[in-house]
Amino acid sequence: MGHLRSPPCLTVRKAIHDNAAMAERIIIERLEFYGHCGVTEDERRKAQLIAVDLELEASVASAALSDRLDETIDYAQVADRLVALGASLDCKLLEAMAEQLIGLVFAEFPVDRIRIWIRKLHAPLAMVAGSVGVRFERTRAAHHARREGPMPAPFLVQQLDRLPKGRVLDVAAGRGRHALHLLSHGMLVDALDRDKEALAALEATAQARHVTGLTTRVLDLEQDPDRPPSLGEACYDVILVFFYLHRPLFPSLMEALKPNGVLLYETFTIDNYFRREHPRRWEFCLAHNELLRLTSPLRVLHYDEGEHNGGHGTGPSYTARLVAQKAGPETPP
Repeated sequence: MGHLRSPPCLTVRKAIHDNAAMAERIIIERLEFYGHCGVTEDERRKAQLIAVDLELEASVASAALSDRLDETIDYAQVADRLVALGASLDCKLLEAMAEQLIGLVFAEFPVDRIRIWIRKLHAPLAMVAGSVGVRFERTRAAHHARREGPMPAPFLVQQLDRLPKGRVLDVAAGRGRHALHLLSHGMLVDALDRDKEALAALEATAQARHVTGLTTRVLDLEQDPDRPPSLGEACYDVILVFFYLHRPLFPSLMEALKPNGVLLYETFTIDNYFRREHPRRWEFCLAHNELLRLTSPLRVLHYDEGEHNGGHGTGPSYTARLVAQKAGPETPP
């Protein structure tokens, strides 16, 4: 019963725009297969005709110039894989079936965003003459967050190759989205936060993912505003600080870096306070170029201020981003 009743309508529309901010779209209309979906066992026992409409956003503009299949998404492969999976599923809800199909597309094809409409063409309801179904829209990042938890900040991912291998201090680590990312790359991570429950959740996640090298420490860095605690002396190859600002802590951060160690820092600028009304107090935001002044003893490897995507929350934020290195015998002149 998993075969196609009739060839699906594979209407492929590639919207190629001069504006690079606009994504190309591949559209598959009314992909049909027989599947088992229903709240009751009786409804699931008999295969029903299910239709799926897909809109896939992906970076395939180069295929318009090269005319090469390997530079785009092969919609025939997408259709084949979705039909094979859909026909094999046994779900109570169309929502669950849609989630499985979305996961397959993200796992096997270089798609950035999916819009999906999945429906039963012949609804098992006497009062419904047409179809019944659900529509979802999902980005790759949101899908990853649902499956694996929050993704690391893009700035950390971009700068990963620049970080020396070794011991890392993750300051204000929270539930550890950055710590977990570095642990997966074989680094040793000390996660520091005042939230005991958040660190316990981090430990549980690390154990569930079978990653090792994590140490956690509950510490309130602002308990004595005038005398921040010592973080050690020349202990760490890398120190991370994301979306946390306590200005008296900077001398301790630099003291804790090993020679040639690297500080990676990103947090809000005053622009975010005025344009996004976040954080709730302007004191929690950096002034323009303030991060450079606070870390002046270090050698700047990268610095920028502006609007950045993906670092905090669901939308863009105005942040300052810094990579800076402590002097040492191997530091380039």
